[in-house]
Amino acid sequence: MTSMLSGLRVIDHGTFITGSFATMLLADLGAEVIKVERKGTGDPYRSFRGGLYAPHFQANNRSKQSIALDTNDRDDRAIFDWLVESADVYVQNFRPGVAEKLDLSAKRLQLRNPRLIYCSISGFGADGPLADHPTYDTVAQARSGFLSMYVGGEKPRVVGPAIADSITGLYAAYGILGAVLGRQRNGKGAHVELSMFEVMMHFASEPFANYFDSGKPWGAYDRARISQSYVLECLDGCQLALHLSSPDKFWTGLLTAIERPDLAMDPRFATRMNRIENHEALTEVLRPIFCTRRRDDWLARLEREDVPSAPVHTLAEALQDEQARHLGVERLLQHSQMGEVRTIRNPLVFDGDRTFRATAAPALDEHGEHLRRRFGVASTPLSAQAHGGHADE
Repeated sequence: MTSMLSGLRVIDHGTFITGSFATMLLADLGAEVIKVERKGTGDPYRSFRGGLYAPHFQANNRSKQSIALDTNDRDDRAIFDWLVESADVYVQNFRPGVAEKLDLSAKRLQLRNPRLIYCSISGFGADGPLADHPTYDTVAQARSGFLSMYVGGEKPRVVGPAIADSITGLYAAYGILGAVLGRQRNGKGAHVELSMFEVMMHFASEPFANYFDSGKPWGAYDRARISQSYVLECLDGCQLALHLSSPDKFWTGLLTAIERPDLAMDPRFATRMNRIENHEALTEVLRPIFCTRRRDDWLARLEREDVPSAPVHTLAEALQDEQARHLGVERLLQHSQMGEVRTIRNPLVFDGDRTFRATAAPALDEHGEHLRRRFGVASTPLSAQAHGGHADE
């Protein structure tokens, strides 16, 4: 991948997912990311599966350098401050008030480096009645209304991977890039603030727009009803997905593929709005039909009629998908202690260049000695040295 952010130095003081994912996205674009971690234990995500290199940590921390610091220690604080003075971006996802207690506030760090872009990620914002409320992925999904569209039935359960964490990290990277561009124009740093709660409400802008229009909140199946989406089991027990959307040609193509043109005359399904209103009934009609053939047979028939469809892959099957293999989605990286590790490359391609330059997520304090020498033993104040690394200079 082209190093679009080459020369941008980022200090990652985040833990778990939100801050770590945001800075990894910047690292994927070529930024130099230095991850500041606790001595001994590091980012708590390191030990999610025991040890100090859990897959959860690997997933959000490739292409970074790691230094373990105790910012309450005088010498370590000096090294931290040197890092900040040299940096373009600082990212933390502490609970509101914690940065101030640790003397890591935006005010103090930007006094040392007025060009610093300081990004603080919280659960519910810096103030308000819920500012101090502990927040993780499920909490943000639930309070924002997002989770209500993914749970239902008599025994509701939280399903799927973390969503609010990763999406908040994506928004944080988006905000940081906006601040970098703004600094290029005005020469000033910025304080970028965002909360998981607000992010998830904004990410659900389409459901909210529908609620504003109709006064009815979406449930777990409303998006599927409107988009005419289905998951159906086939003769071999495998599942496939359909997404008919609004073009009528996909509906008529489906009827040809399943050899049921008579359904076009059924008043429950005659128009798109009829099919939306009777989504459950149409699902019940389709289920026994799709149980009569193997998935590959159905997919071939649907492809001939240009019906949007796909197998419901497991993660293992997705990696072996012919398109995933063609695009080189899975890549191998070398780790200093773990040897070969697998990762999923960033999907962005610039000017046709699919080269993926990345390093494995670092061992704890893997780069500490190098960074201490680089920043901690200089003979002159860092502020007096020329820093040749700003992306917008």
